[in-house]
Amino acid sequence: MTILVSGASGHVGRPLVEQLLAAGHRVRGLTRDPSRANLPDGAEVVAGNLAVTSSLPEAFAGVTAAHLISFGDDYAPLANGAEIAQIAVEAGVRKVTILKGDMEKTGLDEAVEASGLEYTYLAPVEFMSNALEWAQSVQKEGVVREGFPDVPSSMVHEADIASVAAAVLTTDGHTGKEYWLTGPEALTAPQKVAVISEVLGREVRYIELSREEVIARWREQGYSDDDVEFFLAIRTNPPEAGRTVLPTVTEVTGQPGRTFAQWMRENAAVFGA
Repeated sequence: MTILVSGASGHVGRPLVEQLLAAGHRVRGLTRDPSRANLPDGAEVVAGNLAVTSSLPEAFAGVTAAHLISFGDDYAPLANGAEIAQIAVEAGVRKVTILKGDMEKTGLDEAVEASGLEYTYLAPVEFMSNALEWAQSVQKEGVVREGFPDVPSSMVHEADIASVAAAVLTTDGHTGKEYWLTGPEALTAPQKVAVISEVLGREVRYIELSREEVIARWREQGYSDDDVEFFLAIRTNPPEAGRTVLPTVTEVTGQPGRTFAQWMRENAAVFGA
């Protein structure tokens, strides 16, 4: 059984490769630049990009299960979903996981559903790694500047997303399901900052930004009007799934979800520990 992991050097792909290898599976990592992937020993690394159809036939050859991502670099849905599904079927792939970036069904989703592949959707809420955008200000100034202090997020550790993907790809009983994935706690921005401070062993202050200041920062970062509108909706009226702790990770993997404190301990050096 050879399992293809797309985005193999990413936040979810890398721990998925590691976990599958540790369980004794053959793993092929799909990445744009194999020379920089730095994947664990034992992983086969192939050059490719889900968005580039011509790069995929060789990557899928001999694969029996695959971890796919439904969006590209700009988080827009992939435009070649039908081609990806066809290549997977022709290669003999039996089951796939699809990491979703949007609640709406994409062309890849529709193509996979129509293809006869055994599919499972993974729908994580906020990634814990989003906190990395605070690392520089924590390291240099000991502060986090963020708005909307009362909005909780049930953010999930990327390794837990990987654990669910690994279970789905290597065991039965998941076909056609959509797994919403959260961490074991819902934290507001000030609560996250308190965890950062505790792990680092030094004071990190939370500085509240106004709505206008947050919007101005998004625009400075180059986000479009549609992006800003979406971000505002998430911050001011977050969907219930984004702030509700769900037991999915434990139910699928048999292990408790990793906490934000654990994520911080693993990444403390980036924050200046």
